[in-house]
Amino acid sequence: MNLTADAEDLLLLVIAALLPALVYLTWVRSSERYQREPWGTLLGLFAWGAIVATITAAVLELILVDVGTAASAAIPAPEFSFLNGNSTAGAFFLVLVIAPFVEEGLKAWGVTRYASRLSTVADGPVFGASVGLGFGFFETFLYGVAAFLTGGIAAGLALILIRSISSVLLHGSSTAMFGYGYSSQRLARNAGGTGRYYLLAVAMHSSFNVLASLGAIATAVGLPNALGGDASLLGLGLAILFAVLAIDHVVKVIHASAYPAANPATARYQSPSIAPRRPAGPR
Repeated sequence: MNLTADAEDLLLLVIAALLPALVYLTWVRSSERYQREPWGTLLGLFAWGAIVATITAAVLELILVDVGTAASAAIPAPEFSFLNGNSTAGAFFLVLVIAPFVEEGLKAWGVTRYASRLSTVADGPVFGASVGLGFGFFETFLYGVAAFLTGGIAAGLALILIRSISSVLLHGSSTAMFGYGYSSQRLARNAGGTGRYYLLAVAMHSSFNVLASLGAIATAVGLPNALGGDASLLGLGLAILFAVLAIDHVVKVIHASAYPAANPATARYQSPSIAPRRPAGPR
């Protein structure tokens, strides 16, 4: 084992996973036209998503899978087989249900911790994207390390590249939508926005995982290997498309939220050139 070479490879994996996430964060931040948040705040949110949310999610998901596996053994009824983490049904339940609820909840927690720094509705999706992109970066790095250990540096970099144009964007987008709901409830009196947009984030996450798992789903339902391979490629393409459209929608939401005329919370930041005219009549 060459420790120097391994350290260099790990550094390369970190850079490969980190750069796309920071590029996306720069893009999202630049889409907010008024009172852009300082980099210190956004990087703090990014770090929360990368370290706290990612590690806590991994621990919680492991505990829930262990509890579910024990429960399915204690109640050996077929209808509870999805709780067994060692079964195919259990694996799908983890990916499509447990992971979306747990991960989106922890990422949302990161956004709410910075509630006092929300000054406009547009801040919410920017904060959410910061947390989500941090989560996506570190999760992608960990997957890249796993691929590196089994297939070498090329395998690690390839996996990071694929996840950087799919999963990283999804994590940023889903939590950005939660952030929009949260900030609109706090600043624009959008009753129930927090809960509704949390469920939207979970639905986005789960839908993306369905697309990314099409190959495994095809195999589980008994399709031939060739068709399963085709389903995997189709699922990957659809997952990437889903993630790209989602982040594009987030940017449009930030743009729309930043217009003072459409967002009362930002009215105090509008420039004189776009200030609304006073109604005609006696003064």
